Amino acid sequence: RTLFLRCRFVVLFHSPTRKMFSLRSLGLRFVSTQRGVKFYDKAFDAVKDIPHNSKLLVGGFGLCGIPENLILALREAKVSGLTCVSNNAGVDDFGLGLLLQTKQVRRMISSYVGENAEFERQYLSGELEVELTPQGTLAERIRAGGAGIPAFFTPTAYGTAIHTGGVPIKYAADRKGVVVASAPREARVFNGVNYIMEEAITGDFALVKAWKADTAGNLIFRKTARNFNSAMARAAKVTIAEVEEIVPAGTFDPDQVHVPGVYVRRVYKADKQEKRIERLCVQTEAGVATSSKKGSSDAAMRERIVRRAALEFEDGMYCNLGIGMPMLASNFIPKGMNVTLQSENGVLGLGPFPRKSEVDADLINAGKETVTVLPGSSFFGSDDSFAMIRGGHIDLTILGAMQVSQFGDLANWMIPGKMVKGMGGAMDLVSSPGTKVVITMEHNAKGGTHKILAGCTLPLTGQKCVDRIITEKCVFDVDESKGLTLIEIAEGFTVDDIKTATGAPFTVSPNLIPMRSL
Repeated sequence: RTLFLRCRFVVLFHSPTRKMFSLRSLGLRFVSTQRGVKFYDKAFDAVKDIPHNSKLLVGGFGLCGIPENLILALREAKVSGLTCVSNNAGVDDFGLGLLLQTKQVRRMISSYVGENAEFERQYLSGELEVELTPQGTLAERIRAGGAGIPAFFTPTAYGTAIHTGGVPIKYAADRKGVVVASAPREARVFNGVNYIMEEAITGDFALVKAWKADTAGNLIFRKTARNFNSAMARAAKVTIAEVEEIVPAGTFDPDQVHVPGVYVRRVYKADKQEKRIERLCVQTEAGVATSSKKGSSDAAMRERIVRRAALEFEDGMYCNLGIGMPMLASNFIPKGMNVTLQSENGVLGLGPFPRKSEVDADLINAGKETVTVLPGSSFFGSDDSFAMIRGGHIDLTILGAMQVSQFGDLANWMIPGKMVKGMGGAMDLVSSPGTKVVITMEHNAKGGTHKILAGCTLPLTGQKCVDRIITEKCVFDVDESKGLTLIEIAEGFTVDDIKTATGAPFTVSPNLIPMRSL
C-alpha cells in the first residue's frame, strides 16, 4: 500500500499537463506525504502553536524578503516574551515593527536599528532588550548554528566594546544606568592577527520568506530577498516558510534549489503580499534619481566630497559603499572604468536606480533603495556576502563617520544613551584584510565640534582601520603608527584653517596639492 501511494503521488505531481495545482483539490490542505512537511493556506494556522518566550529567527533585510503575513499572524496570536533574531525590525508600522508596537518582543538580536523610531525609543527607555551584533557576525553566527558549529573566531569588532564587553543590552527605565550589559569575548591570535570568539545562534522557530517552494519543501529565493532567509532556514528546530508559489516536486532543477527540504517543516502560500518598498528610488527621463536632495544648503559641499571620493576607484576594483554620501560616489565612476559594486545584503554588480517600469521590491541595496544590476551580476545570501568581505575579496570600502582618530580608529554607530543606529556591516568591512578603508564626512559637526580627534570618545567601530579621510576641506592619509598627513587642501582654505578645524595633530605633506575632483 505504501509503495502504491508513493507511485501515485509521483505520477500526479509530475504530470506535464498540470503545472499549477490547488492544495485543497489534492487533499493536501494541511499535510503532504513528504517527510513531515506541512502545507498551510492560513498564516495563523502555521504559527498558532508558537509558545510564549520562544526564540525566533526572522528573515529579511529592511522590508525586503520579510515574512510579512507570518508576522501579522504572530500579532494576531498574541504570543509574547519573544526573542527575535533579525537584522533589523522593519519600520514602525510594518514587519517586526508591528510586534514592537504590541510589546510582544522581549529581546532583539540585530545589527541595525536604522530609522525605526519605536525600536530606538523602546531600547533607550529600557522597555526592550537589544543585543547589537555586527551584521556579518550575525549572519555567520546563524550559519554556524545551522551547521552544528558551536562557536568561531572572527577579526570583526576586535578592540571595540563588542570585544571588551559593556555594550548596553537593557537600559534602566530612567535612562540613568544600564541594567544588562554585554559580556566580553574571548580573544586569540592566529598567524599574528587578533580574533574574538562568537557563539552560534539557533532558534526554536524560523520565519522565512521564499519565492517558491515545491511539495518536497525545497525553497528558491529571488534576488536580494534571499539575504538572511537562507541561513535562518537552516538554523531552527522548526522552519516556517512563507512563499508566493508552490509547485510539484520535480519542477525545480536540483541545481536551482537554495534551501533543501530537509530544513523546512511548514510552508504557507500567501494569497496577498504588500511587499512594501522602504526607499523607492527611480530615474526620471533625464536620468536623475528622484531620491536626490536638490537645493539643500549643503549639496555643493557634499558633492565636493563625493567627487573627490570617486577618485579612489580604480579599474577592476570590487567596492562596497556605505549608506548616504559614500553611495553617491558611484555616480561619478569615470566612463570606461570597470568597477564592481558589492552590497552586503547579497548582490555583486549593482547598477543605477531603476526607471519606474523597472522597480522591483526584491531588488534593493544596503540602503534599502531600489536598484538595478549590471550584466555579470550575482545574488547570494548574507552569510556569503560577508564571507567575501571578511575574506579580503573587497578592494575598497567607503564609509561615513561620526569620529575618526589620528591613528585611524573609527566610530560611527552609536551615542550611548542618546542615539543608536547600530553598526550594520561596518565593523566587518573595516576589519577585513587588504581592504582600503576611506571615510567621507563633513569636517566638523554642528557648532564646529571636532570630528577628527586625537582619540575617539564614542564607541569604536574599528581600531586603527582607516586609511584615508575625505572632507569638504581637505584629504588626510592615515597611518596607524605615524598618524595624520595632510595631502590635499580645498580651495579657500589654508593649513591654519585645517589646524583650527581638526582636533588632532597632523603633518603636512611636502607634496601638498589642491584638492582634486572629478
